[in-house]
Amino acid sequence: MKLRYYILTSAIVLSMFGCKKELDLLPQQSLSDQIVFNSPATTLSALRGVYSTAQTLDFYGSLPQVIGDYMGNNVDFVGTFPTLQDLNNFSAVSTNSNVQVLWQIHYQVIARANTIISKVNGVEGLSAEEKSQYIAEAKFLRALAYFQLANFFSQPFQVSAGTNLSVPLVTADFTGTIEFPSRNTLSQVHAQIIQDLTEASSALPQSYADAAETRGRATKGAAFALLSRLYLYREEWSKAESAARSTLSQGIYDTAPNYSFYSGNTSEDVFTIQNSAIDNGRTGSGGWASYYNPAAVGGRGDAPFSQDLINAYTSEPDDRRYNLKNTGNAADGLPHFFTSKFPDAVNNSDNSPVIRTTEVYLNLAEALAHQSATPNVEAVTILNSRIRSRAGLAAKTVTSQQALIDALLIERRKELAFEGHSRMDLLRNRQPLRAGNAAAAFGGAKTILPIPQREIDNNAGLQGQQNAGY
Repeated sequence: MKLRYYILTSAIVLSMFGCKKELDLLPQQSLSDQIVFNSPATTLSALRGVYSTAQTLDFYGSLPQVIGDYMGNNVDFVGTFPTLQDLNNFSAVSTNSNVQVLWQIHYQVIARANTIISKVNGVEGLSAEEKSQYIAEAKFLRALAYFQLANFFSQPFQVSAGTNLSVPLVTADFTGTIEFPSRNTLSQVHAQIIQDLTEASSALPQSYADAAETRGRATKGAAFALLSRLYLYREEWSKAESAARSTLSQGIYDTAPNYSFYSGNTSEDVFTIQNSAIDNGRTGSGGWASYYNPAAVGGRGDAPFSQDLINAYTSEPDDRRYNLKNTGNAADGLPHFFTSKFPDAVNNSDNSPVIRTTEVYLNLAEALAHQSATPNVEAVTILNSRIRSRAGLAAKTVTSQQALIDALLIERRKELAFEGHSRMDLLRNRQPLRAGNAAAAFGGAKTILPIPQREIDNNAGLQGQQNAGY
């Protein structure tokens, strides 16, 4: 399939190799390919460039994850960005600038990954093993991009079993032919993600010589872990179990004994985007620590704990996760509680947590619980020994399948809060994003984002395919 090329990707392809004029696409692109893919060193640099794009604010530099929190029930949005206020209030429009850039950056990651996949086999000096690995890394990043796009721009699998429209699939490098892709169904997008991750898992290494790369670069374990999350979202429980077990069987992942692991590149990290004080995803509008910290320590104070989340933590006394919170004035000038997961609001050097070992164990436990009419013993052990014990909570006795599932979902919420999971965990469980708000009901039109109006205006294939309610 040729790349379905439209206005968004014109900027993408050009920016990848430093071209300056959109209309000079063909000669500039051909020259750039010759320069970039003429040696192993420059090819590796191009691959690292895809990771760098994934680091940006609008991919995994916090904004999509913060948007998920704003739309859900873990934070109270008290910031001043009107476009984010609209998302928080379920009143966004199709010209929302945050949504437009989010779409663009995700397709930028996809376009750059497509180029790697297309060009690497022609690079002289790379071994067959290196070629396979580089392609596998690009497929992993493409899968992550499509997963996030599908989660934001399409209703979840539970609404119509994946037959609903999702986003356009673009899986080939640009060759000069301009095409206008329509939206694929959610199940078609999921099938592409599964194919990419399955193919990637066979070629990716278990680990790298450098510890930061083992945690911050695609690996077999990361590919299997993302598969386990996708299968969980699709309620394919046995496949979710198998994928989670494949991650854990790599032998390099374990839940941490306490909560000091953030940014540590430890066995708790399956895939974590690496940041530093001089290389991170922050822009002038924010970053992980900027949104999730009060002004007194350099943050914006936009995203404090919601009362609903506070109630979840305080339903049992002395939860260590809750005790780690910070207190400070938020953007509204009032005192609130904030997470301590992203402490560096000055430099935004905190790593971006994409997949943690704790999530993999929770995926496994939930998948096991759904496959057993009575409480699954292994799932109960994970709940108590891996999750609740570390939080300082007593072992929980569950007497039914549903009680076990409910207990796991509560712990999942408290464990993974502020890491970008809560919105989809609510939707895939047919729950409202916010209780008492009709616009936030499961299946509600504005629980998902609009296709950016700019894309519809410039792509005939998208016309008539806007999400309902926009």
